[in-house]
Amino acid sequence: MKRISILMLALGLSCVRAHRVNKHKPWIETSYHGIITENTDVVLLDPPLVALDKDAPVPYAGEICGFHVQGLSAPFVAVVLNSTSGEGQLRARGPVDCESHRDFTFIIQAHDCGTGPEGRGEKRSHKAAVHVQVGDVNEFPPVFGQLEYHGSVTEGKVFDSILQVQASDQDCSPQYSQICNYQITSHDTAFAIDRNGNIRNTESLSFDQKSHYKIRVTAFDCGQKRAALDAVVHIHVKPVCKPGWQGWNKLVDYEPGTGSKLLFPKMHLETCEGSVSWIRTTVDLESGGDGRGCDRQSYSERSLQKLCGASSGSTDLLPAPSGAFNWTATLVTESGRDSDLTYQFDGRQAAKIPDWAVPQNLTDQFTITTWMKHGPSPGQRAEKETLLCNSDKTEMNRHHYSLYVHNCRLVFLLRTDYTHTHSFRPAEFHWKLEQICDKEWHYYVISVDFPVVTLYVDGVTYDPYLVTDDWPIHSSQIDVQLTVGACWQGGEVSKAKFTQYFRGSLSGLTIRPGKIESQTIISCLQACKEGLDITSLESLGPRIKFHLNPAQSLVVMEGEDLEQMNGALRKVSYINSRQFPSMGARHLRISTAVQCFGEDVCISVPDIEAAVMVMQPSEPRITITGVEHMTIPASDLALGLSLFRDLHIISTVTKSDEPTNTDHRSVVLKEITHNLDYCDIIVLGEELKAGLESLELQHSALLGKHLEYANSSTGMSIYGVDSISHYTEVIRQVRYQSRQAVDSVRTFRLTCSELNGRYTSDQYTLQVNILHSEEAVEHVNHDMVPPKYMQIIHPTVIESNNYYSFVVPAVATAVVVVCIAALLVVLLGVYRLNQPLNKDNIHTHTLPEKQAYFDSSSLSITVNPLESIQELQSAEEVTEEEEDEEDECGLSGTESDSDEEEDTTSFIHHQTRIQWGKATLHC
Repeated sequence: MKRISILMLALGLSCVRAHRVNKHKPWIETSYHGIITENTDVVLLDPPLVALDKDAPVPYAGEICGFHVQGLSAPFVAVVLNSTSGEGQLRARGPVDCESHRDFTFIIQAHDCGTGPEGRGEKRSHKAAVHVQVGDVNEFPPVFGQLEYHGSVTEGKVFDSILQVQASDQDCSPQYSQICNYQITSHDTAFAIDRNGNIRNTESLSFDQKSHYKIRVTAFDCGQKRAALDAVVHIHVKPVCKPGWQGWNKLVDYEPGTGSKLLFPKMHLETCEGSVSWIRTTVDLESGGDGRGCDRQSYSERSLQKLCGASSGSTDLLPAPSGAFNWTATLVTESGRDSDLTYQFDGRQAAKIPDWAVPQNLTDQFTITTWMKHGPSPGQRAEKETLLCNSDKTEMNRHHYSLYVHNCRLVFLLRTDYTHTHSFRPAEFHWKLEQICDKEWHYYVISVDFPVVTLYVDGVTYDPYLVTDDWPIHSSQIDVQLTVGACWQGGEVSKAKFTQYFRGSLSGLTIRPGKIESQTIISCLQACKEGLDITSLESLGPRIKFHLNPAQSLVVMEGEDLEQMNGALRKVSYINSRQFPSMGARHLRISTAVQCFGEDVCISVPDIEAAVMVMQPSEPRITITGVEHMTIPASDLALGLSLFRDLHIISTVTKSDEPTNTDHRSVVLKEITHNLDYCDIIVLGEELKAGLESLELQHSALLGKHLEYANSSTGMSIYGVDSISHYTEVIRQVRYQSRQAVDSVRTFRLTCSELNGRYTSDQYTLQVNILHSEEAVEHVNHDMVPPKYMQIIHPTVIESNNYYSFVVPAVATAVVVVCIAALLVVLLGVYRLNQPLNKDNIHTHTLPEKQAYFDSSSLSITVNPLESIQELQSAEEVTEEEEDEEDECGLSGTESDSDEEEDTTSFIHHQTRIQWGKATLHC
């Protein structure tokens, strides 16, 4: 027993001693990255393969005996190079091919030698991941996808790319598998190739010299290995053919006033022997100005309405700010030469229309017109943008009628009153159009003939796609507020405010109650006097379809016959009916689409860029002539003084002849007829005294004319597009009236304009001298009063202007009048007894209302010794009958109120002829 115990103790001690000898596991890195070049067997690892053991330098236990590679797909083995240092090496079992397998991942472990030569008690390290990439060898050359290529080129042109060749490489790496360069191996060739394989010609080729070229091309990969086989490229030269329009001029001169001019009288389409089945040609003339109809550069919206024959009575809701029309003063305006201002709304501006300016009597028929430019609304949820709104001023927030944009839809709201009906009625009319948000100017007309509401956009009719009904509004005593650019919210809020602001541009916003316009008038309002035209429509051909847009800036023609299309395009002309068009180039673009039989598009016809050059028109010079000085008693101003009764307005153009060496000022003056658009009579000095002085014009003077007038204490403005003769006729009827003694001198200035101030007249000034006292004269007969006198002074004679001097001596006239009056008192009774009543023998005498020139040998005066005291009453007491008698005097003579006046008139007429010789008396 004792021996057994000793043996067991010895055995235990031996185990403890062995455990103490191999205490630690080998240690290696946790991961390795390696690379092996294909067709080699050694893997370069990073970090190097080294196993360490803390048991060193104990033999066996501190030494590394091997590495184990785990992974059946890994064709690698690890060998120990030095067991003491633990160095190892990773090797491939056989050849590695990058093209078949580009990388490997596996596990490796190291183990020590254990406790003795038998390797018992060995310990293994932890498992480490190994990633091995296979390095490529440039072993494959580039190969072309095809060995022959074919391309064609038109003679006379150099192309950037005729065709493209392509090669590929089977190597696995980007360096050796990519094609880095192509090269033409043929010598003395007119072609070049870039790195992408695009072949181009370096010079223009000629079909007659050589119609076929054969070149050889090779390829290189990025390792500079050349393709084993070159590619052969065949390039064929085609004879030149130029499909497109021929026989047209790039610049066409247009002389103003020559009417319509053909743009392409010799034009034809060359199809290069292609069989054409269909042609569409578009001729586009650039739109002038800001796109709001080019006539607006010359005339205002109100003037255009009169010229186009639109109904009168429209209200301009966006007038130019002035005087009482000041509600647009806070709005932002765009710069430009248009006759009507353009107002910009950015979502913060709006204007209230005064109650006195609001159109009244909007019944079931009325028209709303405006020019609008609008784009998409910002933000995801678009709010209503109000152009025009009529809502409750206080208490409630009802919208009676409004025009607004919502989500690129135009909506017109019209709520009727309960006084009309008690049932559902159409209330909202919706239109969805591209024009509403295309950021371009368009002309909108809302024509209401309830319950039918029609929208015109640029003269084209659109019916609403949606009409919603609603109950009429309950009648109430709440006042309403008309606004532009937003809607007024007077109720349901703590403080009244604007809401639903508009973002865009507006111009020419008007409302015309009680009448709807025809489509012809609406088209006229947005039309342009400058544009394209087609002459001889009947000769276009039966199979030619054409379209001319309302602005006459676009002509589209379609047809199947090439010759008919050529003939139709030759009839396209340019026309400018303005008398004084703006000079400059109007650009033209002609685009064409062609189809052939069995094909969608057979040839490509290039667009044409051309221009119409409008030459400088002969500019007019507007001249105003007439009396420059007048003298009149203050008492005569109560009946009114015709200021411009001898006025003349003429317009001339100056055309220069060819200059010579002796005279460079040779000109030709020619009188022309054209329209004016306003004439202003301005009071110089102090303004007219309210209630005491005024400029008067009878409304009947405007009948049959396209004219209106505005009056104030500073003068009178007569406006509207009309002829010079009509303006002259109206201005001659303007009267200056004073009901009380005023200053001794009043001065008036007259200026006229054409094309919104583009051409203005000279400034004509008239000075009126007013006499405030006369010497008293004893009257034997209280029915008689001393005749009054008027002194008219013309400017001094200027031969170049055909003026003549004319002066009536005031003192001499007074002496004659007193003598004649005394003689009349004695003879008056005799004439009453001896002369029978003869109303047919009436002599009239006064200065003519219309007197242009005077003979230097004669003298024209006014003598009326029988004017009664009753005829000197103030202007307030003048009756219509007396005014009619004055008009009759100007036409057929004035009938006397009594026999005494008739007989005395004859006598005075005879005596005056004796005294003044050739002097002539006129009524």
